[in-house]
Amino acid sequence: MKKGYLFVFLAASMWGTLGIFAKYLDGFGLTPFTMVFYRVLFALLFLTPYLHLRGISFSLERSRLRFYALYGFFSIFLFYTLYFYTVTISSVSFAVLLLYTAPLYSIILGRVLFNEPLTWEKVTALIMVTVGVLLVNWGDVRFSTKALLFGLLTGLTYALYGVLAKFAVRDDEPEKALFYTLLFGMVYLLPFTNFSVPRGAVPYLLALAFFPTFLGYVLYNHALREIEVSRASIVATVEPVVAITLAFLLFGETLTVEQLIGATLIIGGSSLVHMKEGEKPENPAGEVLEEIH
Repeated sequence: MKKGYLFVFLAASMWGTLGIFAKYLDGFGLTPFTMVFYRVLFALLFLTPYLHLRGISFSLERSRLRFYALYGFFSIFLFYTLYFYTVTISSVSFAVLLLYTAPLYSIILGRVLFNEPLTWEKVTALIMVTVGVLLVNWGDVRFSTKALLFGLLTGLTYALYGVLAKFAVRDDEPEKALFYTLLFGMVYLLPFTNFSVPRGAVPYLLALAFFPTFLGYVLYNHALREIEVSRASIVATVEPVVAITLAFLLFGETLTVEQLIGATLIIGGSSLVHMKEGEKPENPAGEVLEEIH
């Protein structure tokens, strides 16, 4: 087995811990804005020396600033905070499954923005994800309408994250794109952040920035040097499985039979979309950030 598949598995497993960290940090009384701010701040501290070691320049054309201001708003400020907020008002399992409704939005955005055809695979995936969402929310009063709404919005911003990433790496190295996206996102978070955090929360914030953010990104980026993006994307769907398993082991979260069926449909729909992409010409440089969390 290529080590690239192992790297993807490890990266996706680390991404599966995002909701776990959010739950622990919520126990310290941190708001989602504060969680995300320190996640981004510490990730930038890890990323800066990494860019130096790779010999990647920090220079950026002025014309690109407006783009990264937009990118940072949607992919850091909105995406991260919506996801963490959904975790705090519902459960890790619920939040991560609704995150994987992103292919539904990607198909719609691809049709509207790029006039991409609606193939039978895409239509099937749309139906699978839609039915899956209905089943995941089936008869469980713990998940309020607000949680469902914010969870679906998380999926939408995740889809926008992927679309904007394709534009970002057309002109800039993926590492540089990630750096400026995080940097601009941090600026938006400043007015909403409570900078005073309990000492006990600091190790969790450092781990959140290092493992699922910095190291997860590095592992995935290295994996794409050996395997196709579409194949990596399929392997990466192990993320919700890891998240649900950890939520069960650490917090005792469970899913009903209906919700397990819904989870299978959502993950299956995501895999179907990525599997079909494998028949298209690969462009790793243009896709490298699509799965980065």
